[in-house]
Amino acid sequence: MKTSIRLQLSVMMFLEFFVWGSWFVTMGTYLGRSLGTDAEAVGTAYMTQAWGAIVAPFVVGLIADRYFAAQRLLGVIHLIGAGLMYFIGNAVDFAGFYPFLLVYMILYMPTLALANSVAFNQMKDPSRQFARIRLWGTVGWIAAGMLIGYVLRWEAKELLSYTFILASASSLALGLFCFTLPHTPPGARGSKFSMGDVLGLEALRLLKGRNYLIFFVSSILICIPLAFYFSFANPFMNEIGMEDAAGNMSFGQISEVLFLLMLPVFLNRYGLKWTLIVGMLAWGIRYTLFAYGDTGEGTWMLFGGILLHGICYDFFFVSGQIFTDVKAGEKIRSAAQGLITLATYGIGMLIGYKVSGIIVDQYVNADGHFWKEIWLYPAGFSYLVLLFFVLFFKNEKVSYQA
Repeated sequence: MKTSIRLQLSVMMFLEFFVWGSWFVTMGTYLGRSLGTDAEAVGTAYMTQAWGAIVAPFVVGLIADRYFAAQRLLGVIHLIGAGLMYFIGNAVDFAGFYPFLLVYMILYMPTLALANSVAFNQMKDPSRQFARIRLWGTVGWIAAGMLIGYVLRWEAKELLSYTFILASASSLALGLFCFTLPHTPPGARGSKFSMGDVLGLEALRLLKGRNYLIFFVSSILICIPLAFYFSFANPFMNEIGMEDAAGNMSFGQISEVLFLLMLPVFLNRYGLKWTLIVGMLAWGIRYTLFAYGDTGEGTWMLFGGILLHGICYDFFFVSGQIFTDVKAGEKIRSAAQGLITLATYGIGMLIGYKVSGIIVDQYVNADGHFWKEIWLYPAGFSYLVLLFFVLFFKNEKVSYQA
């Protein structure tokens, strides 16, 4: 791959996740502070991510793969997204906020696959080259959090509406930049249409295997407590007085990079089952630390919970993607990855965001402050999912090379 193309793809990935990270982490805090919403409304707002994940296969499978060059469609979506983000940032109530956000996320979630398609189309050896490009997406998310939390300090100044303006500006920049990317023609142009291909139904045959079925069900269930973290961790950190919460939470993505380097060693030495167990155990421990941490002597618990994000994501999600790839084989590889994404970020997160909002609203006191004990719910549920997995999943040998 030419250096110029590698640079283009790296910038694309950086901006793709900078746009998302610039508003997503702090949205729950913004809704409570600026629009005065309750927790259920916060959960409803975050559910737009799940709806976008559910719709994404249709957008990519029906439109992108058949009619439009990926880089052009990516550019058009981000230009539209820039306008939507501007209106979102200027909404005066939740009724004016939510419709624009829903449309935005239905459009944004397919861009994750489109960006990957543009990158893969330029690679001769994706298994070796893609990780180096995708890493810049994580860097973009980290940069957004640190910019907002440490440099601009919009949380402390209660200027979180500016995060949407920042997302609008960066989305505009990315939209224009996409038209300079290498040409990526639609890969399925002229092919026979099949709804089964679009939905990845062929991958359902993987569920006939007992082990994969247990993993699949566990993946959906473990994403329910994950929704608590995405939607309420930042409001919680701000509520209990943590300074620069958005910047501090960026260390979760930094740990993600570090533990990704450890994953091959752990997976090859201890096997898939123990890797997945450690990942799920980390989720329960994270929420337990949040439940008992504070900004005094318990600050280490809060930071410990944040840093566990790397184990939570890499040891479960990444190893699960590898497991899915091995089970699927080359023929249904894309369909299988699409199916597990639909199950986790779609179904699992959709349930989780809805449930988290309802539960948090049960713990609002007279001053409008929610109690730390809400974290015992996702902690307990994570341990139950872990128990289910330990009892029924049999170890499999899965090798992985970074």
